[in-house]
Amino acid sequence: MRRFAYCKVVLATSLVWVMLDMFILLYFSECNKCDDKKERGLPGRDGGPRDGPGEGGKPVVIPKENQEKMKEMFKINQFNLMASEMIALNRTLPDVRLEGCKNKLYPDNLPRTSVVIVFHNEAWSTLLRTVHSVIDRSPHTLLEEIVLVDDASERDFLKRPLEQYVRRLEIPVRVVRMEQRSGLIRARLKGASLSTGQVITFLDAHCECTIGWLEPLLARIKQDKTVVCPIIDVISDDTFEYMAGSDMTYGGFNWKLNFRWYPVPQREMDRRKGDRTLPVRTPTMAGGLFSIDRDYFQEIGTYDAGMDIWGGENLEISFRIWQCGGTLEIVTCSHVGHVFRKATPYTFPGGTGQIINKNNRRLAEVWMDEFKNFFYIISPGGLKSNKCGLMLNEGAKEYSHQSCVAHFNEPGFDSPESLLGVNTMTHFLPSNIGALTGNSK
Repeated sequence: MRRFAYCKVVLATSLVWVMLDMFILLYFSECNKCDDKKERGLPGRDGGPRDGPGEGGKPVVIPKENQEKMKEMFKINQFNLMASEMIALNRTLPDVRLEGCKNKLYPDNLPRTSVVIVFHNEAWSTLLRTVHSVIDRSPHTLLEEIVLVDDASERDFLKRPLEQYVRRLEIPVRVVRMEQRSGLIRARLKGASLSTGQVITFLDAHCECTIGWLEPLLARIKQDKTVVCPIIDVISDDTFEYMAGSDMTYGGFNWKLNFRWYPVPQREMDRRKGDRTLPVRTPTMAGGLFSIDRDYFQEIGTYDAGMDIWGGENLEISFRIWQCGGTLEIVTCSHVGHVFRKATPYTFPGGTGQIINKNNRRLAEVWMDEFKNFFYIISPGGLKSNKCGLMLNEGAKEYSHQSCVAHFNEPGFDSPESLLGVNTMTHFLPSNIGALTGNSK
């Protein structure tokens, strides 16, 4: 009898423990699902169907009664902040890749990358959506870390709250602070110097990476010292609609030294034998998004640290890559979205025009040789910027001259003269242009 009572006690106790274990298991399982829905999504791919604002890359429509508030909020970052805050940090996006890209296979031993993102007074939603898209749509074995470089932001939520938030993420995320406003170039150099991945991937702070974005970039770099950019898709600054970019355009520039998109020439299509999934060689890059091998970045001298804040750095590094024996390509199987704004919300110490003229003059003097004269004709403001303190890197300049003709002006590229007509422009050259530029011949 006593043995029977003992057995009942043991059985009852075991049953209680089993029920408790099941409860705990179910509880944490549901909590994890909630966390995934709110913060992370599924690593490496989008989650199941959702119907929230902006899901699937669809536009967000603000009700009429909120239009005035929306307009006021728009001024903060020069994009629809109200719409951005309505969208999940890990929203789903369409797969906009070419069909031929979806079945490509890549080596298992790809180099790992550090992702460097510079921000200055960025909105919480766009910054964290950038971070989550990197984590959620990249194989974690290929992500060394994410380095967030704060270029002297003034907003409190980008201080301690940001540091606390990123500690919870499944990929190491570091927040680095610049002591004073230093600009994109110097902040990127700071982030690159503190990163440890074999490849450095630079992204702007208002991007969204799509599925399969990283592998084709790293695979191309593994082959040689090519510098690669994704196709830059458009995220509307008004509605945050996600719109696929074209694989039939590449980067160029005009004589004001503004970056411009041009149609990919037929000869580049012929070189690829009509296969649009192969990378496109591009004269210049837009600058916000690209990957580069760490050793090669050092070999070419990195960015020009003498440039201030923002402007001209994308053309400068493009010229540097080509003229120092490298190759610059757009990898058409990689897509990353970017919020394109009609105006910048940032202030430029000394004024926008002065900063850009100074940077462009530095670019022209270092890399453009006699072609710089066309820039000075069209942008005389460049001559007014202070030439003192340019501190030209003569070693890099001499090396660039040795390979300039063989690379940037090789057959297959629309060089500046073919885009705008040097032969035509020479008729308008003033006789004293050499004196104006300090380059009398």
